[in-house]
Amino acid sequence: MSGPFPPLRDELRGIEPYGAPQLTLEQAPVQLNVNENPYGPSTEAAADISRSVGEAAVSLNRYPDREFVELRTALAAYLDTSGGSGITPDMVWAANGSNEVMLQLLQAFGGPGRVALSFAPTYSMYPEYARDTMTEWVAGHRAEDFSLDLDAARRLVEERRPSVVLLPSPNNPTGTALPPEAVTMLCEAAASYEPGGIIVVDEAYGEFRRAGTPSALELLPRHRNLVVTRTMSKAFALAGARLGYLAADPAICDAIRVVRLPYHLSAVTQATALAALRHAPELLGKVDDLRAERDATVAWLRDQGLEVADSDANFALFGRFADRHAVWQGLVERGVLIRETGPDGWLRVSIGTAEEMAAFRKALLETIEMTEEPA
Repeated sequence: MSGPFPPLRDELRGIEPYGAPQLTLEQAPVQLNVNENPYGPSTEAAADISRSVGEAAVSLNRYPDREFVELRTALAAYLDTSGGSGITPDMVWAANGSNEVMLQLLQAFGGPGRVALSFAPTYSMYPEYARDTMTEWVAGHRAEDFSLDLDAARRLVEERRPSVVLLPSPNNPTGTALPPEAVTMLCEAAASYEPGGIIVVDEAYGEFRRAGTPSALELLPRHRNLVVTRTMSKAFALAGARLGYLAADPAICDAIRVVRLPYHLSAVTQATALAALRHAPELLGKVDDLRAERDATVAWLRDQGLEVADSDANFALFGRFADRHAVWQGLVERGVLIRETGPDGWLRVSIGTAEEMAAFRKALLETIEMTEEPA
């Protein structure tokens, strides 16, 4: 066979698969790099999950409920306690992690000749969703403090007329939350041209937002083109279960049905998520502790003379370092794994237990002393 093998799409050749560096616990006992919840499910929640999966196992010879009605009903009820109001099951969709939710949105509303847009720095998977669906990717820029310049954002949306605008709030990797007026402005801008665009507010870290920071769920009744996504991977401590979901106008959920794979949510996944939702108060019980640990971490980093972005998430972006990789490597050598991501000179640390954060602080001080002063 002549030519390069395998016959991969040209634009995918030479590209490394996405993924944060993975080290074993022996290599890095303190793992603070992928924004996981450090507190696993309680014994009671784990037992309910096991029991529910066991009940689902006896009928695994049958396909699962393709419409996962029971799960959508439970998710709608939860969202009505987490910033939403009047959310009904027909406004909810779910998939295998919010990654698949985003990909389905781009499959349904992106594609050749269409544009997906965000504002950098932003979640590094977004351009990959665009690439995989052959959607043109456009990245605007955030202000120096990582907020949105609303006038510049509106101009870019009106100029490029995107079909999909992706807005993480809190933003990853900076932790910056969007004010409601920014969401409203962009929804109105994306509705001002034909055929219009959808505004996707990615609230993967929404449960960690600080008191007084509203959820975009409050704006759903006002904007038909608004989509709010969530995940059970973070606050629910269910990263291994892979369950993400969204709330939107029912017509948007109907559109996603056209592109979703048949029976995409397994019976095991549905049973796991339903059991977790039954234990929502206890699974979310550590969120306040993680918020407090985040705020303490931000204050401590600033006390060391470092810049730290304001965070409404379960992580902190800090810098600036002349050689951030050297700092990252120094932490790894001391058993602490964080993430080398974001703008040049910055690093991101997930918020762990009090013991893990103490280990991070000790390792960072030793590393800075051995490598450099902050730039």
